[in-house]
This record gives sequence, C-alpha cells and structure tokens, in this order.
Amino acid sequence: MELLGVKFTNLIKIIVTLSFCLVNFSTSAEVLALTSPDSNNFVSSAVKNVGPAVVKIDTQRLVERQQFDPTLLDPLLRDLLGEQGITPERERGQGSGVIINGDGLILTNAHVVDRVDDVTVTLANGTVCDGKVLGTDVVTDLALVKINEFTNSSFAPLGNSEDLEVGDWAIALGTPYGLEKTVTLGIVSSLHRDINSLGFSDKRLDLIQTDAAINPGNSGGPLINSNGEVIGINTLVRSGPGAGLGFAIPINLAKSVSNQLLNNGEVIHPYLGVQLVSLNPRIAKEHNQDPNSLVKLPERNGALIQSVIPNSPAEKAGLRRGDLVIAAENISIEEPKALLDEVEKAEIGRVFLLNVVRDNKEIKINIKPEPLPGLT
Repeated sequence: MELLGVKFTNLIKIIVTLSFCLVNFSTSAEVLALTSPDSNNFVSSAVKNVGPAVVKIDTQRLVERQQFDPTLLDPLLRDLLGEQGITPERERGQGSGVIINGDGLILTNAHVVDRVDDVTVTLANGTVCDGKVLGTDVVTDLALVKINEFTNSSFAPLGNSEDLEVGDWAIALGTPYGLEKTVTLGIVSSLHRDINSLGFSDKRLDLIQTDAAINPGNSGGPLINSNGEVIGINTLVRSGPGAGLGFAIPINLAKSVSNQLLNNGEVIHPYLGVQLVSLNPRIAKEHNQDPNSLVKLPERNGALIQSVIPNSPAEKAGLRRGDLVIAAENISIEEPKALLDEVEKAEIGRVFLLNVVRDNKEIKINIKPEPLPGLT
C-alpha cells in the first residue's frame, strides 16, 4: 500500500523516528533548564530571603585566673615565687544570630551571650555595630540581643514550626568558625527530640533534628525551610558517637521566649522539685519479682518520683519517693516528659492537681508550682 508515493511501512518508520526526536528534544530541554547556570533553585531563593538578616556575634568577658596552678608548683618554687595573684583575662567567644524585626532585635543562643561584658554584631553587609543583651533563658538556651542605633531594614520572616514534617528541607545559615555567610542543606530528620536524652538534664526543650551541617559558630543562627522562613534556631551538634546530628530550637518556642525576654527581661519556669523516672508494666513487673525489692510498684505507665528536693513545692505538698504520677490537671501522664510539659504550662502559685498512685491506691494531691530556682 502506498500513500503519495510513500510506502505505508516507511511512513510508520518516519512517524516513530519523529516522535523519538521530539521526546528526546523535550528531555534535553528539561535537563538543560535544570543545569543552566542562569536557572534558580529553592535553596538560593530561600537564602536570599533570610541571608541579609543573619549576623555574626562576637563577645568578650573578663575572667580572673591564677597565673599558675598552685597544686602543680614544687613547694620550693612556690616559696621563691611567693603567693601568685589572680590575673584578669579577656575571654572571647563567637556565634551567630538572626534579626527578627525592624527594631534590630536578634534571636540567638543563651550560651553565646551568657554573662558577657561586650557584644559586637557584624551585619551581612559587613557593618559592625554594638549590641546589648536584653535577656537570656538558660533553660531553653535562647537569648535576645538588640543592636544599638539599628539602621538596616533587613529582618527574617518567621515560620511556623508546628507545620514541619520529617523529610522537609532544612537549610542552616550562620558563621561557623567565623566564616560568614555559610549555608548548608539537609532535611528535617526528626521532630520533638527530647534534649534530656542528649544528656542535658537542666534544659526543657523539644528539638528539631537535622542532618544539615551545624558547626561551632553556627549556634544562634537560623534554620530555614524551602520557602525562606525561619523554622528554628540552631543550638548544638552531636560530637563523638553519632556525630553529624544537628539540633535546632523550634521557632514557635523562640517567639514565646523572646516576647517574655522583651517584656520582662526574664522567663519564669514553673517547678515542682521532683526527680522522675519512667515506669511501665514491664519494668514494674521485673522490679516486683526481685525478692530484695523494698516496695511494690504499680504495674502501669506513669512518671515515678525517684526523689523529692527538700523545701520544694513537692515536699510541701506531701509527695513522696515511690509515688507514681498518672495524671496532671486531668491529663493522662504516661512518662516524665508528659508531666514536665504540663508543669511548663502551669501558673506560679496556682493549685496544680496531680493524680498519684501510692500503696496501690489512687490519691489526689494539690501542689503549687514555684519559679525554678538557681537561674540567676
């Protein structure tokens, strides 16, 4: 069969060849668009949105040190040198921060600016400014710094850390090792990572875990999403075993803490005065089967009181070692962290209701939380 002098089989071959060429051309065009140096991507767009608000923070504080360790000096040499005086020295530190409003307020880590005498802020454009620490909160490792005579209008948009999902893009900005304008890319590896599990028993934090590289000097810098919004404040990196894990403080918590620091100069955390361990039926059963155990534990989930701090609200309310907290303010408590979360929401001096199992009987105890001591 022929069509306009072209055999039908040859016509089919021509059509197939043209189709392949069109597909190949389309694919090549897409690859070219992705690899073209003029094309943009979400990382550079996000960085352009936040980068101008990222700052380097240099600090100094005066510390007093002895010239020599007296325990290392030979007694004869110590007699010759006499009593060694204490010499003041300037200790320098460095970290990162992010400007969060047009008034020059900077969010950073508390450990970056805690107990420092001088703060110098270097803006993204190289301008060097004096800064003032408005307040620090060591429990959440957050601090608020204000730039004196702020004239730059660049500040970062703040996102919503509650919208985060594991697998979302995460971009860390900062000045690690003093190297300005550094960007690393990763993903959100985990959410609600309890900082106590990392060995920081004096903190109250649920952290964002990321594999974006966070190095010394990145502390206080922003962790941002693909839309160029700040979703966290970089706080620490795991060293040694498990190295390569970075953590950031959720921005929603940072917003709340920064508001309190701005308005009050401090953050007051409620405290009960108990040390807790987790209890579940398996652990309780193993304990109860031990013939040397002094008490029988209820075989259920809860927060077991391991010790009660003297003169604490817990002692005043009558809580005892071995009590198992199973509910707080009518909220079920399955583990210590759940109780700490409810305590953090409590009001200072107002009755806080606990449901406790003691001697296999459930009782109710009213306790009045007090401010967490030892922060100043």
